Amino acid sequence: MRVNQIVVVGASSGGVEALRIIAASLPEHLSAPVCVVLHTSPESPAILSDLLNRVGPLRVVTASNRERLAPGTIYVAPPDSHLLVEPGTLRLTKGPKENRFRPAIDPLFRSAAQVYGPAVIGVILTGNLDDGTAGLWAIKHLGGIAVVQDPSDAMFPGMPRSALEHVDSDYVVRLTEIGPLIADLTSKPIDERRVPPGEVPEHLEVEMEIAREQNALAAGLERVTTPSTFACPECHGVLLQMKEGGRVKFRCHTGHAYSVESLLAAVNDAIEQSLWNAVRAIEEGDLLLTRMATQYKSSGNVDEARIVEMVQKTRTQAEAVRKIVLDHQPLTVSK
Repeated sequence: MRVNQIVVVGASSGGVEALRIIAASLPEHLSAPVCVVLHTSPESPAILSDLLNRVGPLRVVTASNRERLAPGTIYVAPPDSHLLVEPGTLRLTKGPKENRFRPAIDPLFRSAAQVYGPAVIGVILTGNLDDGTAGLWAIKHLGGIAVVQDPSDAMFPGMPRSALEHVDSDYVVRLTEIGPLIADLTSKPIDERRVPPGEVPEHLEVEMEIAREQNALAAGLERVTTPSTFACPECHGVLLQMKEGGRVKFRCHTGHAYSVESLLAAVNDAIEQSLWNAVRAIEEGDLLLTRMATQYKSSGNVDEARIVEMVQKTRTQAEAVRKIVLDHQPLTVSK
């Protein structure tokens, strides 16, 4: 059966329960397929489809590569693969992580916007940071509908707040209203609800080629970016900067992509790891000096007092660095 409309949904922290509520409220004869990305770790078992199958009338499957889209089916991205939409089918790729995730929400949303334009309904649910904002912007720019969970209703409001700040969303609704809204929107002809879409931006074309596993430079990344002074937290290559809808984003030559918030989160992780590494190194020095002091004491070496003094200084340094780690406040742009 030919697909005329498509629904794409993105969620992160708190997303399992949110998706359960939506799946339970969708009608049995939904006239569009639903594609879902929930942030998961690469080692996570692919059990989300089983969980959603138990609560609603629609068929729910873990997406397979080259699987044909069918109305009334929910397709869930498997762990460690981006889920992309192509005409009438789905595609799974191992493209570079975006905003530190694979699967990420933005590649799914961009691909749906690129293929189906005004026939896309994009839904942003609960989650931290801002994955999905760029993808929802692409959906809206190409004539689709933007739906955002009310931040006051979200378990983790970061993603909905970011989407509302940067995208002129069509609907801001509570979680329990999203399923009925999807049913209503997919029951209406597209030409009755949409404005003409804008042109597909060149940077979106480039980003989709990267998500499809093409080499970032061969895809034309340097045509749509300018060099920055930052390094990629993933591969340590130079990050290139691009602007989209008033937002700044970054990609490296390998293809890893970051929003400002996700880059800050990666920097915070690096800072904490470096500080703990410093604590470990100092404490290892303390252990070594303590053993040396014991050996000098048993041998009657006159340097024992000096070694004991060094041990005391090292322990003071370790405690000072440990306090810095525990008191460290993460860098953030959140309000």
